[in-house]
Amino acid sequence: MPNLLRRAFLACAALSLPSCSSVDALNATVGTQGIEVNHELAYIPDGRHGMDVYRADAAESARPVVMFLYGGAWQSGKRQDYLFAATALARQGALVFVPDYRLYPEVQYPAFIEDAAQAVAYVKRVAPSWGGDPRRLFIVAHSAGAYMAEMLALDPQYLRAAGMDRGDLAGVVSISGPADFLPITGEDIKAVFGAHREDPATQPVNHADGRNPPMLLLHGETDDTVYLRNSTALAARIRTAGGPVELKTYPGVGHIGIVLGFARLFRGKSPVLADTMRFIAETASVPPSPTN
Repeated sequence: MPNLLRRAFLACAALSLPSCSSVDALNATVGTQGIEVNHELAYIPDGRHGMDVYRADAAESARPVVMFLYGGAWQSGKRQDYLFAATALARQGALVFVPDYRLYPEVQYPAFIEDAAQAVAYVKRVAPSWGGDPRRLFIVAHSAGAYMAEMLALDPQYLRAAGMDRGDLAGVVSISGPADFLPITGEDIKAVFGAHREDPATQPVNHADGRNPPMLLLHGETDDTVYLRNSTALAARIRTAGGPVELKTYPGVGHIGIVLGFARLFRGKSPVLADTMRFIAETASVPPSPTN
């Protein structure tokens, strides 16, 4: 790859992936040969509730199912930006769904978590028709999306409202997830959480009860957007409660660099794809424990 283009990608990594035009250049380097992509799904028939699905032509019929939730501070992002992550997971044999969800200022907390719950319930319903195994249903998520995934895994009210149970999730991979971030200091994030900006119930760490599905927490050690202490605190709280959790950290990797590790060009920097697929393979072979 030309050095100029590489520098553009690295500049993108230093900013915000969803808003950076270089993500289009990154996705332009990702081939979709052998991958079927469908952009026509909607888990709720209005607004920002569209969903894309990716599957490899040669993958097994009862493949593991991954719903990928992207980040963007609950204020930005669109599913099309994450072609590089979705195709990578699909080429590893997963059936991959990438939903959009409502953002601030259209909505505030907890509407985006409620959207994520409805999205995963929809994925569970339709996965068999796409060749997926709903018993092997995983959420893989980055940043603000990882926060939502953590809340679905730890606070049973959201999946319950969508007609599901935490036990319906085979596992969750949380990448750079904000799990313990009170007090909120950024004015934009205060606006997202509105009247709940000081509520301890907004924090995933406060819902660890030991009854969560298996969780893999991945975090870059030089992340200065969502500090590593978020994942270390959550892992410690889950372990204390007796729940299944694994924490893996990456030296020299920041907030955007970790998710760019899904792209072939950057896999040498963070092995997020290999670690995610290893977790899925190991966890999918273990019968789930009952949760609520």
